[in-house]
Amino acid sequence: MGLFNVFSREKKEKLDKGLSKTKESVFAKLSRAVAGKSKVDDEVLDNLEEILVTSDVGVDTTLKIIERIEERVSRDKYLGTAELNTILKEEIAELLQENNKEETVDFSIPEGVHPYVILIVGVNGVGKTTTIGKLAYQFKQAGKSVLIGAADTFRAAAVDQLVIWAERAGVPIINQGMDADPASVAFDTLKSALSRDADVVIIDTAGRLHNKVNLMNELSKIKRVMKKIIPDAPHEILLILDASTGQNAIEQARQFTAATEVNAIALTKLDGTAKGGVVIGISDQFKVPVKYIGIGEKMEDLQVFNRMEFVDSLFN
Repeated sequence: MGLFNVFSREKKEKLDKGLSKTKESVFAKLSRAVAGKSKVDDEVLDNLEEILVTSDVGVDTTLKIIERIEERVSRDKYLGTAELNTILKEEIAELLQENNKEETVDFSIPEGVHPYVILIVGVNGVGKTTTIGKLAYQFKQAGKSVLIGAADTFRAAAVDQLVIWAERAGVPIINQGMDADPASVAFDTLKSALSRDADVVIIDTAGRLHNKVNLMNELSKIKRVMKKIIPDAPHEILLILDASTGQNAIEQARQFTAATEVNAIALTKLDGTAKGGVVIGISDQFKVPVKYIGIGEKMEDLQVFNRMEFVDSLFN
């Protein structure tokens, strides 16, 4: 079954609706950019460049896309503005493919990894807690046994909020309350995961960026302790970013990828913003796969990122 076919009609409709603000913003600007023009010329490309940058695709990624379109204009000699939408869609899809080669198609875990340990990182306020709850729910719906570890013990009420989301998802949680040692929580969570024969372990961490050295030290300590229980843990370091913050999300990605070995990204709150272009920029700039996207408040509204469906929803 191809990637394009694994999406149900209901999921696709949710994705279309979730990306509607970005789509409306981009297309309104694109329509104005090509008004009265019959072919793609320098002026159209300049306008397109401005549209992509203001849609939070990012300057470097925008220039890459424009360069690709210029090559096609040069090669084909004549391109009508009516074709611009299709060309833009094709080039963005190609760019996303280059940076998401090992694309995840569902809420499954790699063969032979048991339990699969996910360490969550990201600043406070990006939707970290809600994403953990939704992720746990989706794994449970996929038939996996899930255990959550509440190792964000720094922020007031962080543990309490995560307990509520664990209850909503119907999965157990290990917590030692506020001010407990995060590494100790991680240690106990993995020990419990082994005794319970859990399939998936999701461990939250404190969302602080004010001192990158402290952040790095804390994450390093958590990982060292994890390896005493499961030598190859964590298997995934998932960075949660808020798409609605645009360029701030890109800066957070820069900070966290420098501080630790992030190997997957989840982008939340795409349904509430016209800045959905940030998905393209983050994927391109950091060469870290965008694995999940959040397009609503419900448990089912965390989706596995599918580049073809994403581009289709954005441009059709």
